[in-house]
Amino acid sequence: MFRKIEEKSLLSRVISNKIIIPILLLPVWFLLYHYLQNITDWIVFDLIGMDKTMHLTGAVSFFIFEVPKVLMLLTLIVFAVGIVRSYFSPERTRKILGGKKLFVGNVLASFLGIVTPFCSCSAIPLFLGFVESGVPLGVTFSFLIAAPMINEVAVVLLFGLFGWKTALLYMSTGLLIAMISGFIIGKLKLEKYVEEWVFNVKVGDNGLEDEKLTFSDRVSMGYDAIKEIVGKVWIYVVLGIAVGAGIHGYVPENFMAGLMGKSSWWSVPIAVILGVPMYSNAAGIIPIVQSLLEKGASLGTVLAFMMSVIGLSLPEAIILKKVLKIQLIIVFVGVVAVGIIIVGYLFNFIY
Repeated sequence: MFRKIEEKSLLSRVISNKIIIPILLLPVWFLLYHYLQNITDWIVFDLIGMDKTMHLTGAVSFFIFEVPKVLMLLTLIVFAVGIVRSYFSPERTRKILGGKKLFVGNVLASFLGIVTPFCSCSAIPLFLGFVESGVPLGVTFSFLIAAPMINEVAVVLLFGLFGWKTALLYMSTGLLIAMISGFIIGKLKLEKYVEEWVFNVKVGDNGLEDEKLTFSDRVSMGYDAIKEIVGKVWIYVVLGIAVGAGIHGYVPENFMAGLMGKSSWWSVPIAVILGVPMYSNAAGIIPIVQSLLEKGASLGTVLAFMMSVIGLSLPEAIILKKVLKIQLIIVFVGVVAVGIIIVGYLFNFIY
């Protein structure tokens, strides 16, 4: 009896610690984030003693400041989104999307893409589950487009590096691309280009009822999200910022204006064509985008490049080939690419 009481007491302490630790760490996080620039200046100029006039100094300062800044933002937001994501299991998501009219389903699927896996390849298993369970094809494509393009990693990095206005505008246009592209694909009635075996697979329930999860369970899922996502992407963050630091320190001012500036009308479609065969997640590409902008590239062109790299990728197309015929893959890539090009020109016109 006493042993059971001790076990319950230990379990209560563990649960309590899971919830209390983030609350205690939050003020420390804000304090460190607030003084990060001062800490960076002290390390670069006082501790290392670097010369402000050197190109290397600019690159090193950029790297030392941006790496902890981005990783701190990423950890905080991924933890919060991990808790939110616990309310949207694959089964619940399928139930939400199932039976919805085309445009309503496109809107819902696009918004649900925000709280799902952070890259296109990891979103594909959920995409397949939706197709197999009878969710309309156009709706599933809205989800597939939104999931990698508009997620916590992309939004956090854009907010941290460019500010909330750019992050909000990117998220809005990304959602619009996902909704409209999925709607168009749905209207084209392209189900005949889905492999027949997909519709014959019956999706079962995994038995996990998220209604039974306690808040402590959801906090644990927040910790798991940090391990899974930050644990996977931190190296891309570091490498991306390292490349960005090199551009920041050594590429001459306005060098990129001639290649990716507003005056080059062809820069947006070329950026998209170059981006489609590439593959990266937001963590790897956004720090490079920031440095390109600082050197004179236009916002619309670099965001179009970023969207095509994140939202359309060669590995994604290879995986999709297992379940979709080539005609549908071409339509998917074409529709999304046109949407991205329009957004690129729109950003260049506004900015």
